[in-house]
Amino acid sequence: MPPPPATGCRSAPVLKERGQHEVFCGLTGIVWLHRKMQDAFFLVVGSRTCAHLLQSAAGVMIFAEPRFGTAILEEQDLAGLADAQEELDREVARLLARRPDIRQLFLVGSCPSEVIKLDLAKAAQRLSARHAPHVRVLNYSGSGIETTFTQGEDACLAAMVPQLPEKSARELLLVGALPDVVEDQALRLLSDLGIGPVRCLPARRAEDMPLVGPDTVFALTQPFLGDTHAALERRGARHIPAPFPFGEEGTTEWLAALAREFDVPAGRFEQVTAAPRARARRAVAAAAETLAGRSVFFFPDSQLEIPLARFLTRECGMEAIEIGTPYLHKALMGPDLDLIAPGPNLSEGQDVDRQLDRLRAARPDLTVCGLGLANPLEAEGLATKWAIELVFTPVHLYEQVGDLAQLFARPLRRRDLLKLEAAE
Repeated sequence: MPPPPATGCRSAPVLKERGQHEVFCGLTGIVWLHRKMQDAFFLVVGSRTCAHLLQSAAGVMIFAEPRFGTAILEEQDLAGLADAQEELDREVARLLARRPDIRQLFLVGSCPSEVIKLDLAKAAQRLSARHAPHVRVLNYSGSGIETTFTQGEDACLAAMVPQLPEKSARELLLVGALPDVVEDQALRLLSDLGIGPVRCLPARRAEDMPLVGPDTVFALTQPFLGDTHAALERRGARHIPAPFPFGEEGTTEWLAALAREFDVPAGRFEQVTAAPRARARRAVAAAAETLAGRSVFFFPDSQLEIPLARFLTRECGMEAIEIGTPYLHKALMGPDLDLIAPGPNLSEGQDVDRQLDRLRAARPDLTVCGLGLANPLEAEGLATKWAIELVFTPVHLYEQVGDLAQLFARPLRRRDLLKLEAAE
């Protein structure tokens, strides 16, 4: 791994793009959130299109009992011919009668509900009072009108923060929905380092939701949680800045920031992290044989682009031509930007046509982009990686480093094989 650059990209100029953008809507976040929170239910107040999106994205069969659903806004609701609030009350009552296991109910706004100005905040307050203490009802927006798809999780967690009980004891809060197996790895590493107590937001069950106060310190596990970060700081909690835990270097730096906060001795840190760091480096080396010397271009999609670019350039030997991200929150991304050597073009926001022009001029070896762009670019002879796959796949911390690197190596290997077959 190269040494840290003398100057990173934190102060590099950023190209602000404000044009046509192509992203999934924030409802997509329900697909991983409903699996994480085991006694929660996500009720989307939207159209049949919203229902079809969730059904398709989650792959839920019609006879399954998922922890999400859609309260369909019919034509008469959209035309103002029916009282949507009364209909929503009836729908929630039927849902809770059928599913007594629900402890948290999220009313999720959509494009249709926001267009007709349906006040879900008022509905959440009314329903929470009606069904307390058995069920807590919250609301957030999953609309995709002006947002990218990972903001659905951010909006959900930010809505939870004001409801968290107050506590003054010093605790570490890990913020961001991780797959259970990855969260368990993080908790085990922190326990071995002697860091605790540690709580998670979101918790797997409502009864385990964290407490928060002025003595709470928190670390983000996902780079797209800007609103949640602000909500926690308003509650008095303090953020621990660090690179995000993608790759061996990012995970080590993330853990090191927490270790400094909790005065973990250097010897203990080395003892706990030496073996998993070595495993991670070996796992990356296998994929780096394919990735080293190749170029990569990031379209703005998931907000994971900056830490992933840091991983690919520093640990896998790739060259980043452009790093596009929907939002560049320097308070969160600064530590990662500090580790990226100057050179890549940084862009914030999206103007698809202009970015496609720059892509075609650069002809990178690999393009990380959304599904809507991937197939046309493949037809032009460019290898692509679906950005959304990097959100749905466990890729954090040491034990997932090899899987993360292979996600980028596989499309390049496939492209190389196709070229060999064409030559024969």
